Amino acid sequence: MTDRAERTARRRRLYGEGDLAALPVFAGGFINFGYWRGVDLAGELTTEQRVASQEALYDLVLDALAPRPGDRVLEVGSGGGVGARRTLRHGPALVRGLDLEPEQVARATAANDDPRVAFTTGAAHDMPFPDASFDRLLSVEAAQHFEDVPGFAREGARVLVDGGRLAVTTFFATSAAAAPELVRLVRSFTSGLDLPHPVDEVLDHLRAAGLADVTATSIGEHVWPGLDRWLELGPHPNGWDRAYRRVADRGLLDYYLVTAGKPAGSGV
Repeated sequence: MTDRAERTARRRRLYGEGDLAALPVFAGGFINFGYWRGVDLAGELTTEQRVASQEALYDLVLDALAPRPGDRVLEVGSGGGVGARRTLRHGPALVRGLDLEPEQVARATAANDDPRVAFTTGAAHDMPFPDASFDRLLSVEAAQHFEDVPGFAREGARVLVDGGRLAVTTFFATSAAAAPELVRLVRSFTSGLDLPHPVDEVLDHLRAAGLADVTATSIGEHVWPGLDRWLELGPHPNGWDRAYRRVADRGLLDYYLVTAGKPAGSGV
């Protein structure tokens, strides 16, 4: 696997200097693999279905997070800001988006016209917010990039109020033993763009940070077939790799919805 400096440079090229969300493989300004439940995968797929799959992934996370009217919500890895703005459907008092790349923050800020939403540059392991700033925290398909998952867990617990909730969705290695095979077989892991974090270790880090009711639910059955079908039928920017479904079918990789809560009176 490439070293940290190389990984950082590659992510900057894709997400900062470049605009990954503009590639046809994503569409709609999102950057996620999509949640394809209920989509007929037997026929042709449309760009509208692709966009809807990405919206559905956000909605799945938001349903699990259950933000309430008046809540303060943080999205970690907010990209171009379309997901943060989708959160407004739940009536929060404010939404803040945090992204490592200043160019992404600039794009999100330029596209936003709602005073409740704002975007900030910063790292998942070093969030530029005071303690207990948020009632809800979400992260959609960003944690596979995190260099410091324990740091993210600690910071997530720190910025949440007691009784606050966290929801993360992305793809993780199914075990530590699977990680080397992912690096060998999947281009994004080989290059270091994605990191093969074992899901059990992610859950352990959240618990170690003081979060409770930590769960991981596999949603891969509604991600991998649709993504693979889209990559087969749709555009293939830069020869986009179809290895994800193959390694998922081998049990090496899966897509998860991870949830956790900060106990009342925890003092974290």
